[in-house]
Amino acid sequence: MKTGNLIVDLSFEFALKIISFCEILEEEKKYIVAKQLLKSGTSIGANIRESQNCESKADFIHKLKIAAKEADETDYWLSLCKFSEHYPFDSALLDEVKSIQKVLSKIIGSSKK
Repeated sequence: MKTGNLIVDLSFEFALKIISFCEILEEEKKYIVAKQLLKSGTSIGANIRESQNCESKADFIHKLKIAAKEADETDYWLSLCKFSEHYPFDSALLDEVKSIQKVLSKIIGSSKK
C-alpha cells in the first residue's frame, strides 16, 4: 500500500516486516519478545496513521511523539535479539527502525516551529 506519504509508507512496510520477523521468533518459541516486538513495531505505524487525522497541530505532534516512543521500544527489543544468544536477528529491521526514528524526529522538530 503506497500513500505517497513517506513516513506513513515507511512505517506500514516496516510493520509488515515486523509481523514476519515475529512469526520467526514464535517458531523459535521466543514468545514474550515476539509479543512485545509485535505490539511496539506495529504501533509505530498505527500512531502515525492516527496523526494524519488530528484535530490540531499539538495533537499531531503528540501522536508522532507516541510513535517515536514506540519506535524506541522497538529498537530496544530488536537490540535484545541482536545481543541475546539463541535469538534470530535481522539487522535490516534495526536499520529501518533507526531511519524511522530519524524521520519522526525531523517531522516533530519542524512541526514545532
